Amino acid sequence: MAPKPTNWAMYSKMVAAGIVCCVGGPALIYYVSPTEEELFLKYNPELQKRSLENRRGKQEDFDHFVNKLKVYSKSDKPIWEAAAADEKTQREGKIAEQVRLTQEIERRKAEIRKSGITPMPGGSL
Repeated sequence: MAPKPTNWAMYSKMVAAGIVCCVGGPALIYYVSPTEEELFLKYNPELQKRSLENRRGKQEDFDHFVNKLKVYSKSDKPIWEAAAADEKTQREGKIAEQVRLTQEIERRKAEIRKSGITPMPGGSL
């Protein structure tokens, strides 16, 4: 019995279909997806105005985030451990600041009581 001949037509169709899927799919997505500018122009004017106002703040936040990542990457620890340690120190600093402010308020109240001055009604002290 003779060996079956190779079906080159079938293999060429399979290769062509693979190329169409691998190249044509991403090309179609690239062609159909709108750019950031096109999306921005589709906003209503109020959203465009608000987006322009918030753009600078978001850019500064992103730059701050990237700078922190650069600092964390210089550490011997993994980035997530360095970030956790930094967050912990910041949290402790905020707590210490709150304690200091509370003590300052209590000290001022004690001074006012000692001096005999009555605080104004509705005042913050």
